[in-house]
Amino acid sequence: MNINYDIKAAHLYPAVERFWQISGEKLAALRREYDPRRGSPVFTVRGRYTTRGWTEWTQGFQYGSEILQYDATGNQSFLLAGREKTVEVMAAHVTHFGVHDHGFNNVSTYGNLLRLMNEGRIAENEWERNFYELALKNSGAVQAKRWTALADGYGYVHSFNGPHSLFADTIRSMRALALSHQLGHVLMDENDVQVSLLERLIQHARTTAKYVVFYGEGRDAYDVKGRTAHEAIFNLNDGNFRCPNSQQGFSPFTTWTRGLAWIMLGYAELLEYLATRVDEELLPFGGREAVETMMRQAATATCDFYIGNTPTDGVPYWDTGAPHIHRLGDYLKRNSDPFNPWEPVDSSAAAIAVQGLLRLGHYLDAQGEKEDASRYWQAGLSVLETLLSEPYLSTDPEHQGLILHSVYHRPNGWDYIPDGMKVPCGESSMWGDYHARELALYLWRIIKKEAYYQFFIKK
Repeated sequence: MNINYDIKAAHLYPAVERFWQISGEKLAALRREYDPRRGSPVFTVRGRYTTRGWTEWTQGFQYGSEILQYDATGNQSFLLAGREKTVEVMAAHVTHFGVHDHGFNNVSTYGNLLRLMNEGRIAENEWERNFYELALKNSGAVQAKRWTALADGYGYVHSFNGPHSLFADTIRSMRALALSHQLGHVLMDENDVQVSLLERLIQHARTTAKYVVFYGEGRDAYDVKGRTAHEAIFNLNDGNFRCPNSQQGFSPFTTWTRGLAWIMLGYAELLEYLATRVDEELLPFGGREAVETMMRQAATATCDFYIGNTPTDGVPYWDTGAPHIHRLGDYLKRNSDPFNPWEPVDSSAAAIAVQGLLRLGHYLDAQGEKEDASRYWQAGLSVLETLLSEPYLSTDPEHQGLILHSVYHRPNGWDYIPDGMKVPCGESSMWGDYHARELALYLWRIIKKEAYYQFFIKK
């Protein structure tokens, strides 16, 4: 991709302002027109949000989006709606033992509401605070209980596929463990054993960095530095790693770009979180230098891979090794083409990845590493500029989605292909729209010189 080193955050003020106006209109239409009895909205078909049963991992994005809309605009109607629905329907997600998605559902709702109270953006209320904190404490512990232990201090929160399966996505659910730990909570296990949630967070991050992220060290014939696998498979009889795998990418040996984006953002956020913890807390896990070095290697390798394997405007195709991508010719030397006949792009991967680029750049800048910081920061701004304009920003008032050309599950064929087209295009996803809002809020606060947006803001 091309990095624009001249663009500044402030240059995007009009585009972000326009984004929030359009976002509010989309949310109001969704609230008015969508029938929740159909299930949680997942992605659009012909511009209308519809559902798709797999796991209920998008409901928190729906109501979390309304909370973010209030955060950015101060419009009370979105706060009231997001808060009401969090109380009404999100409790089951707090105690959901069957998924790896607690960071998506619960941090996006309970977590955002607690953050707003901590920031003084909503009125202090002791019982309301206790409600949010209890939900987040429980969510982190429930997520950490979904655990597969390996040898030598490794282990992971396993995916919905079962205890043998580690997903790239789950790195962002470590936010649930981080918040629960920050609130002073632990996982109480058999015989009253107290399990540290920070320990499990670090173990999961370590295992993901070792087995899901590649570093060009010859692990297999496709070991390219910075690429990722969607899934790592383990033999639970002996705890040994067996192979990479992919649920939503093309193959274990190609890079599903949304999985790559989860890794980019997940590690960048965890680096910011660890910077707020005291050194003594990290000593049992090898100390700050060892833990942060592991996370930095994963974050920088994947961000570098994204920059080097994405079209010039910063929006990737759904998989860097998709079977027909060669038919696009030298596609990395021109802008992405969501209307091409061979392979779809995935704007949701871009929306997630940009926040990872920006946060990593911000983190490295605070470490005094100005050159690398500038590269990642400017790359993030460059992609964001693309997402805030057509053909990616959805300006049609009849379309319920916000960011167009998102892809859910290409191998399963779940995504809608318009008449006359050969690949999915023109549709939105709840996770893509939410992360675009999260990204816009991140930059909005920087432009307006407001408090830096982090999921773990203390009171």
